[in-house]
Amino acid sequence: MKVAVVGATGLVGTKILQVLAERHFPVTDLVPVASMRSVGKAVSFNGKQYKIVSLEDGIAAKPTIAIFSAGGTTSLEWAPKYAAAGIRVIDNSSAWRMDPTKKLVVPEVNASVLTAEDFIIANPNCSTIQMVVALQPLHQKYKIKRVVVSTYQSVTGTGKKAVDQLFNERGGEKLSADQMAYKYQIDLNVIPQIDVFLENGYTKEEMKMIKETCKIMRDDSIKVTATTVRIPVVGGHSESVNVEFENEFDLKELTALLTQAPGVMVQQDDAAQFYPMPLWAHDKDDVFVGRLRRDETQAKTLNMWIVSDNLRKGAATNAVQIAEYLVSKGIV
Repeated sequence: MKVAVVGATGLVGTKILQVLAERHFPVTDLVPVASMRSVGKAVSFNGKQYKIVSLEDGIAAKPTIAIFSAGGTTSLEWAPKYAAAGIRVIDNSSAWRMDPTKKLVVPEVNASVLTAEDFIIANPNCSTIQMVVALQPLHQKYKIKRVVVSTYQSVTGTGKKAVDQLFNERGGEKLSADQMAYKYQIDLNVIPQIDVFLENGYTKEEMKMIKETCKIMRDDSIKVTATTVRIPVVGGHSESVNVEFENEFDLKELTALLTQAPGVMVQQDDAAQFYPMPLWAHDKDDVFVGRLRRDETQAKTLNMWIVSDNLRKGAATNAVQIAEYLVSKGIV
């Protein structure tokens, strides 16, 4: 199978190549695609070197699947061109997520919505992905009424420039405005803003979580409110999530349910002070869940802590899992 990775030199693109290799996805030929300044350079995949090609040449190569991770502007322009050429597009940007004609997919939650007619498939926001993987089995059993989430998101969610800013600040360097991914210092700081502010006072990232959760879980009755925060951690997003259910739950039963849920790893041992952290989640595909406890101020309500590697399950792995589902169902 010929597979194109659009944005192959970026943080997520590089991780996609790693995940494709690790999961033994049936790639017979790789088509790495990047911007014109990278064309002609080489990337390594499964012990071979592949030359980077342009977006136009990526179409001409006629891959079966193209996994896009090159930003919303590129996706809006080029994903339809790839799809028109009969190439199945899995897009990591926000370009198509809330388009009512496009499926927004987390395989553990709603892969069954995919059909042979879907040529542009949206990969959700990283912080939404990890949350819904943990919420889906609980919603099926207890029915979720309301979710209050506060995120603690790593700098890799912004990209290489943000990683460089963090380490340069940590090294004591004075940075110009051009060198900074964030308006403010991120080292030894917490920034309660991810993406731009909207008219309602929420940021774009917060509204992504609110809207995407309902679309993925196929239930507009779920009320979600979010506060998204950037912290000085290199990789791995963490979330404090308060969940109100319609039905009563037993905490032991609920914990067992999560233990059996696909893609979830429960890490809960209060006596041993064992709980999910970005340190444990690094370079892993699971969504780690812990600190499970009742909200003692309100009936039928749970507090939980969710951590995942945002470059893997939050982006690359989820996209590859979508591709794996398309193969398993004979769609490609």
